[in-house]
Amino acid sequence: MKKIYQFLFFRLMGWRIKGFINPDLKKCVMIVVPHTSWVDFFIGVLARGAIGLEMHFVAKKELFAFPLGAYFRWMGGAPLDRQKQENKVDAIAAIFNKREVFRLAIAPEGTRKRVERWKTGFYYIALKADVPVVAIAFNYSKKEVNIAQPYYLTGNIINDINILEEHYKGVTGFIKENSYKL
Repeated sequence: MKKIYQFLFFRLMGWRIKGFINPDLKKCVMIVVPHTSWVDFFIGVLARGAIGLEMHFVAKKELFAFPLGAYFRWMGGAPLDRQKQENKVDAIAAIFNKREVFRLAIAPEGTRKRVERWKTGFYYIALKADVPVVAIAFNYSKKEVNIAQPYYLTGNIINDINILEEHYKGVTGFIKENSYKL
């Protein structure tokens, strides 16, 4: 399957992947920026297939019901009960604790529209789960997926986010005007 994904992503679509995720890194929060279109989902699926590592996402538990539930689980989804009075950061950190491998992909913009700053949920999830953050950029202008080295948060949110944002300088999303600007 990995060869098929690589053929589609590299040969047919002409994309490249710069950087890598060490297979020994079993748990992390992957922040994927910019998130400007539904097309990002397909680029992510193809890049994940070409890389060949398990990667995950969380979604409302209602999506995991029949008939699509099996598909979403196969795609790496983990259901999240949004009706409980449980803190979502704690709930997602608990998923990290329950699983041997959990590489969580999150779009910190929280929307496909242009934003001035990221939502900070990813940050607190990574701190609570005691896992590094891996910055991943989908740069449509160069047809590149750029993967940074894991970054271990210090607890100084302003400094940590400034360091993570550096990975996204000059990156253009599918819808250029919605790209995250530093």
